[in-house]
Amino acid sequence: MDMSGAGQPDFAATMTARETIRRASANLTASERKIANAVLADYPFGALQTIQELAERTGVSAPSITRFVSKIGFAGYQEFQRQLISELRESRSSPLQLKATEKLGSGSAFLADYARRASERMREMSASVPQEQFDHILALLADPARAVFVLGGRVSDSIAGFLSVHLKQIRGKVHHLPPNPEHWPDLLLAMRRQDVLILFDFRRYQRDLETLADIVARERRPSVVLITDKWMSPIARHSDHIVALPIEIETAWDTLVCALAFIEALIVKVSELDWSSTKKRLEAWDRLRLMPPPSEEKE
Repeated sequence: MDMSGAGQPDFAATMTARETIRRASANLTASERKIANAVLADYPFGALQTIQELAERTGVSAPSITRFVSKIGFAGYQEFQRQLISELRESRSSPLQLKATEKLGSGSAFLADYARRASERMREMSASVPQEQFDHILALLADPARAVFVLGGRVSDSIAGFLSVHLKQIRGKVHHLPPNPEHWPDLLLAMRRQDVLILFDFRRYQRDLETLADIVARERRPSVVLITDKWMSPIARHSDHIVALPIEIETAWDTLVCALAFIEALIVKVSELDWSSTKKRLEAWDRLRLMPPPSEEKE
């Protein structure tokens, strides 16, 4: 896709090495694919060892690794590693660190400027998230035979709650895991292989969510969908589907506008795939929700 036109954001400049490798995958040789798979399997740590160690682990020569990093756009293995280290630092950035690089623009027109930035992130999402991936996740959520479990981090759990509230009005078997991990086992025991676990985890990733994903992947084996950012939560290694969304907006605070838009789009399409069933459930839901309390008999 040509994004070089005037007025378009420079998406390529913000790509991670992971995305660069994936976009180059169709042009890689068999040896280069072995290197790419080794790097992506434990990203970014898989390539933070010496070139000799990576060569030994993959069974590919050091010169082949040099050619691989050159093919994907780096001057050499050291530059490739510097990129990975930079991404690792960025993935741990806090509001205090982001404050040092923020660009607030004109204070008199901040709302308009912020809206412009948010719209640019939305365009970036629409260009970077494949429709096929959206459709696959949509099919999982719309399948009434699958139970859906959702959970997010300290901030992103609000998005998980938003998803669960709407899905519960559309279909049954939707569970929002409570914040206390001591209450998780009951729901995890009900989880089956055909079910879906959706996790939200953005930078300064939460260890308890990673532990949950690890346990679920080993013990229950549902389809795990991860909604994260371009630096990738460690949950990625346990996930079947990974949606990497733009969150940088040049302020001390990352934005979840793309996560909310992605979830809203899923909610709309899940409801429409079987509108007759959705309509019946909404009508029944409203009858119960709006049912007035029984009047007390007067003596």
